Amino acid sequence: MRAIRFSQTGGPEVLQLIELDQPRPRPGQVLIRHEAIGINFIDTYLRSGLYPTKLPSIPGGEAAGVVEAVGDGVTRFKVGDRVASAGIAGGYADYSVVSADRAVAIPAGIDTQTAAAALLKGMTSEFLLRRLHRVEAGETILIHAAAGGVGQIMVQWAKALGAVVIATVGSDAKAARVRQLGADHVILYRDTDVAAQVRRITGGAGVPVAYDSVGKDTFEGTLGSLARRGLFVSFGNASGPPPPVEGRQLMLGGSLFFTRPTMVDYQATTAELDASAEALFAMILSGKIGIEIGQTFPLAEARRAHEALEGRATSGSSLLIH
Repeated sequence: MRAIRFSQTGGPEVLQLIELDQPRPRPGQVLIRHEAIGINFIDTYLRSGLYPTKLPSIPGGEAAGVVEAVGDGVTRFKVGDRVASAGIAGGYADYSVVSADRAVAIPAGIDTQTAAAALLKGMTSEFLLRRLHRVEAGETILIHAAAGGVGQIMVQWAKALGAVVIATVGSDAKAARVRQLGADHVILYRDTDVAAQVRRITGGAGVPVAYDSVGKDTFEGTLGSLARRGLFVSFGNASGPPPPVEGRQLMLGGSLFFTRPTMVDYQATTAELDASAEALFAMILSGKIGIEIGQTFPLAEARRAHEALEGRATSGSSLLIH
């Protein structure tokens, strides 16, 4: 099979197309023939060395396709089932083997490209909005990078929950897109003082929760946007890691809370995984969330895909397709 692998960390140029033997499922595993592979910022963090990983490494934590074979003892899926997985390395390849209890069934009415574009980003949105902090109707929240893959899903889901959404984006074109998705207020974060705008919009109160996947460039603006006892949710580093958080900053900002969550801790069991995926797929099937596949690339062009993602030249979800 073909796979994209890197043997040293660095820029997109370290990604190499190679040939490997097709894997075989062990007991409890399924072999998935990929039809679509999601591209996410965490892939670039692992490739660059920002997040440690064992080398050589095949990136990719989101893929969808068809079960090609099952290992001994697997009853959850059978050959021919359409499945998707998220949060498991090795996705940038024609095939992958995953534990059957970490894959989810793709329901009728959702194609594999949509599943690959939505699963990791959508389940991230699910736990951020429904479990880490339960967003309530009428609550005003701040979502950074709202035109990105996670951001677009979060804006739509938050609006379905009845929230007032303040969205930040990096360009006028992206601003127009998030307004179409329902954002109530849009801020061009590169051109304006985000905290000042949030204070203006909220009558000086600030927001009870802010979701920040940008990192270094938006850190100060996010801190300054929070209401008393507000929650800073840092879940990405698109512009580089945010600076260390000092306890005194949180105290002076109004007894603030800071968290850096990972999806694995909100899907510690198969039951949690299934519930999260089912909630996401239900929102898509209901029409309350639309999934924009902004750009696709052949598997062999993973380097170009990473260059586009890191260059902020993408909108919505990006896929490697077969």
